[in-house]
Amino acid sequence: MDRSNGKKRITIVGTGLIGGSLGMALKAARLPGLEIVGHDRDRGNANQAAKSGAIDRAEHNLQRAVTGAGMVIIAVPILSVREVMQQIAPELAEGTVVTDTTSTKAHVMRWAKEALPEYINFVGGHPMAGKETTGIAYAEASLFRGKAYCICPAVDASDTAVKTVLGLVRVVDSEPLFVDPEEHDIYAGAVSHLPLMMSTALFSMLRASPAWNDMGMMASSGFNDVTRLAVSDPAMSHGIWATNRDALIHWLERMADELRRFRDMLQDAQDEALLETFLKAQIEREAFQRQPPRRQMEAATAKVDSGQALLSMLVGGALAKNIQRAKQLPELMRQAPGADEKDGKRRPTLAERIAEDVRRDLEKLEQKRGEKQIDTEDESSNKT
Repeated sequence: MDRSNGKKRITIVGTGLIGGSLGMALKAARLPGLEIVGHDRDRGNANQAAKSGAIDRAEHNLQRAVTGAGMVIIAVPILSVREVMQQIAPELAEGTVVTDTTSTKAHVMRWAKEALPEYINFVGGHPMAGKETTGIAYAEASLFRGKAYCICPAVDASDTAVKTVLGLVRVVDSEPLFVDPEEHDIYAGAVSHLPLMMSTALFSMLRASPAWNDMGMMASSGFNDVTRLAVSDPAMSHGIWATNRDALIHWLERMADELRRFRDMLQDAQDEALLETFLKAQIEREAFQRQPPRRQMEAATAKVDSGQALLSMLVGGALAKNIQRAKQLPELMRQAPGADEKDGKRRPTLAERIAEDVRRDLEKLEQKRGEKQIDTEDESSNKT
């Protein structure tokens, strides 16, 4: 990392809604000695990001933007990711952590393996946050607050790299969710990409009706809520279906089956069955809204410190804050990929190794603080 200016550097490639919001969240955390550099193929976007305070400065040359960075966040449309990786690869220093924010992961993980040198650590990422509108003008520091942030480490990613990305997730106030890339794409296809397709399909179908002018005057909040995603950026949508085609086809077929079931119940006047379906959905949706499901590992990783962890991992060193909270880390998450057994003994998962490393760091730090406190007390006693 280039430390000629004494600062640790994070470079964000792509300063739109997600990249700009990440920059704003990092800036809001006021991490000491951190410089945030932004690059965007649209110079106006990068300049606007600098003016809005999302980044410290814009660098219009991509290679110069990533030179000296301890972490590079690729926040460009999915279909541009491979090209960005190929362009930045020669400029990355050994140990640099590279992550992304795209909404599909299997393709991105393969591209990273092909394009990035072996000495670069890639940890795939996907913040489950966004808006139907795009661009730096809509960016905000609170975009990721309380939202799930998927983490997909490459098989050969170091524990330190994973902890660095975990620190980033905590800094932006998200809930980390470790997940296998293929599993991620199937689930994202259901809860993120299918709603996009359904929203667009519903609006397109009704808009094509000869009676649209009259229907449109009656459209209100329910229609607006359900079709909100139809105004999403078509280029972003293209990237989603181009890299998650099989999962989308699967969920669309499942949705078609469910719609046919509803049609059949209506057609056969199965009012009791319909009522039961609506009541069940109401109860379960309200329960989900009150308390969304959380994997065990989320509660564990939530105890990892955020800002200090990110800064220390960028330059090496121990974690520094939230000692008591981070001590509760041991029962960590499921691994991606899964652990195996060797010589009849279970090999610790990547998650377990991270947990053990963090716990050791924290114990050492607390011990040093205890020794320092004793020295301070001794000095006070001598003065009195």
